[in-house]
Amino acid sequence: MVNDISYQYKVMELCLLAGKIMLQSGAETYRVEDTMMRIAASFGIQESHSYVTPTGIIFSIEGEPPKTKLIRVTERTTDLEKVAEVNSISRKISSGDLPLDDAYESLKKIESANLHYPFWLQVVAAAVASGCFLIMFKGEWLDFIPAMIAGGVGLISVIFFHRLVPIKFLAEFLAAFIIGLLSFLFVKMGVGDQLDKIIIGSVMPLVPGLLITNAVRDLMAGHLVSGLSKGAEAFLTAFAIGSGIAVVLSFM
Repeated sequence: MVNDISYQYKVMELCLLAGKIMLQSGAETYRVEDTMMRIAASFGIQESHSYVTPTGIIFSIEGEPPKTKLIRVTERTTDLEKVAEVNSISRKISSGDLPLDDAYESLKKIESANLHYPFWLQVVAAAVASGCFLIMFKGEWLDFIPAMIAGGVGLISVIFFHRLVPIKFLAEFLAAFIIGLLSFLFVKMGVGDQLDKIIIGSVMPLVPGLLITNAVRDLMAGHLVSGLSKGAEAFLTAFAIGSGIAVVLSFM
């Protein structure tokens, strides 16, 4: 059965689907490659190769004839619950508890599922985090509420602008600009006191922490292309945030 071409293509589709979900959800490159090859080996295909970049996956199975497929990944977000779900399915496959067809159906359900927290909860979490970051950076309690408001509005802005114009750099730039403008207005009206601390606390929910972490981990694992690509993406996000704030401060 392992030598059957249709069976091999089914395994390939399963591996690619698992890799696609993980890559779209913020998993590291080396983890995606390892999971795909483990799934293939669990179904009896020992000679498989995977090559993953932040924008695409190439997976091949050796044999006669050799089979290779490429898929593009254009949308990437952070959803570590989906990564955990795919890892759980991978472990069930490795232990022999999940047949091929059932595993594929389970992955399709995970792909279509919306496991994100509700929008209002994301905004509340960003607002509270902004205020707490302000205190962590030795800000004053007087500025806690302004930082909360600016941080919450900043997250709303980045999500809104990204849906309006699907250019990540522009969305982050405009969100940072709005954060800087709100922070300046709070200080100008006397509601806030330390402008720098309010801005620093408010932009923290926009900082690409996961991207930087994954970039370093990929580089340490030897995945230089993916590590440099994610590092460049993190740099662009940081540049967009800094540019948005700089535009506001330049007019003060």
